[in-house]
Amino acid sequence: MALYKNEIPILEYDDAPKAVIMPNRNEGYRFPEYAVFPFLGEVVDRFAAENRCPVIGEFVSATKVFPIYQVRYRDVEICMCQAPVGAAAAAQLLDWLIGCGVRKIISAGSCGVLVPMDENSFLIPTEALRDEGTSYHYLPPSRTISADPQGVAALERSFRKKGIPYTKCKTWSTDGFFRETKEMVEYRREEGCAVVEMECSALMACARFRGVKFGQFLYTADSLSNLDAHEDRGWGSASVEKALLLCLEAVTEL
Repeated sequence: MALYKNEIPILEYDDAPKAVIMPNRNEGYRFPEYAVFPFLGEVVDRFAAENRCPVIGEFVSATKVFPIYQVRYRDVEICMCQAPVGAAAAAQLLDWLIGCGVRKIISAGSCGVLVPMDENSFLIPTEALRDEGTSYHYLPPSRTISADPQGVAALERSFRKKGIPYTKCKTWSTDGFFRETKEMVEYRREEGCAVVEMECSALMACARFRGVKFGQFLYTADSLSNLDAHEDRGWGSASVEKALLLCLEAVTEL
C-alpha cells in the first residue's frame, strides 16, 4: 500500500483499503446482495408506494434522507434506492450500500447526446471518460475507465430478452454541467464520446475498488449535437418507467 503524491491534488491517490471513516458506520443494516440504484426521479418512490415495498433502511445525508426499499422481482430480493445526482453524492451512497452488503448493482439514468441521436434511445456505456473528481479517490489516475464486462453482459441479455434495441457507447462523465463549452464538446467528440452525464465513471471506479459487480445503462435526453442551440427536448421522460423495470430485470442477470 502506498500514498502517491502529486503537485495536482486530484491526481494524488492512496491505495489503502481502510479509511478513517468507513462506509458502514455501525447502523447495523444488512441489505440484499442485489441492488438497483437509478437516477430516475420520483418514479422510484412511486413504484415503491404502488407495489407496497417495505423500507428496510435509510441513508441520512445533510440535505435529504434516502429510503432503501426492498423489492421482490423474479423471486430475487432486491434493494432499491434513488441515486443522487453528481459523482460525489452518488458514489458516497453507492459505497454505503456496498458496506451494507450489496454486491451486484445496476444503475440507469439520462444523458445528453453529443452527436445526432434520437431522444429516448437506450445505450450501454463500455467506457467512461473520467472528467469528475470522485473516481480519482478510488482508482489511480487514468483518462478513461472500462465498464465491468459482467455488467455489460447482464444488460445486453436483458435488452435482448425484452426486445429493446440498444447501442454501446463511450460516455463523458463530468462535474461541470454548466461548463460544457463548444470547444470542450468538440474535443470530447474527437475522443469518441457520444454522450455526456455526471456519474458513470465514478460509480464504475467505486464498484471496481470494492470488488463488486456493476452495470449502468443510459437513455438519451437533451441534445448538445448542435453547438449553437442546446435542445432540452423532453429530457427523456418517456424512458423513465421503462428504465426502472429494465434495472430490475438486469440485476437478476448479474
